[in-house]
Amino acid sequence: MNTKSASYSALIILIAFICSASAIATDCGDVNNDGLVNILDIVYLVNFKFKSGPEPNCELETGTVTDIDGNVYRTVKICDQWWMAENLRVTRYRNGDPITNITDRNEWSAARTEACCDWDNNPDFSPIFGRMYNFYATSDARNIAPDGWHVPSDAEWKQLEICLGMSPAVADLGGFRGDIGGKFKQVGSAFWAEPNTDADNESGFSALGIGHRDQWGDFISHGNVAAFWTSTGTVGGSAWSRGIHYNHAYVHRYDDSNEWDGFFIRCVKD
Repeated sequence: MNTKSASYSALIILIAFICSASAIATDCGDVNNDGLVNILDIVYLVNFKFKSGPEPNCELETGTVTDIDGNVYRTVKICDQWWMAENLRVTRYRNGDPITNITDRNEWSAARTEACCDWDNNPDFSPIFGRMYNFYATSDARNIAPDGWHVPSDAEWKQLEICLGMSPAVADLGGFRGDIGGKFKQVGSAFWAEPNTDADNESGFSALGIGHRDQWGDFISHGNVAAFWTSTGTVGGSAWSRGIHYNHAYVHRYDDSNEWDGFFIRCVKD
């Protein structure tokens, strides 16, 4: 068989596979729930069919929301809450005021007022990664969320965790708790280091392991963690946040994150 014939045969096999897979993903070509229909959906189906990968979830109720900059975000309904399925990347507050962008690591570390940044100070990353914000920006009265949405409180994060199977008693604990982290995580190794434990993105939350900016102004843990602010402060310059990790299925509830750390934000509908 010549190369052209072999390629044609391979194409026929691929088409046949996709047609058979359509019984699995009848109404959603976006079987990996990343908001796009492309070759990655075929990879997802191949992993499911031949490598015991997670089953496609075509039951998700989805939508969109637009921020003041015109950025459009995928959204997903998880139980009774509507969440962004992408990290916030807005550069202005709801009233139009700019959010201060800080690139210098020492200036970031010293800042005790609102600030944001792109990963590695490269704006080319932000359309996919989103932007990182310190807690001062997260909790600013000018409101960082799109109209009709808000930064979720610690209690709303617990509501989400309980909805996904965490017991109320465990949800009230601090530190590493529960075993539902895989339900938040985007599948595969494009945005997570191996082994990306238990990742199946059952919720459609589609967390990416981008890392975060630490209190010293350094960009760290790329591939290893997805770190998110809540709107709930604690005491002494700290705030509640969440961390989801590449190497286990726990959800980390921090009560001691420095307000000048740079984390990502997922907004929830009012």
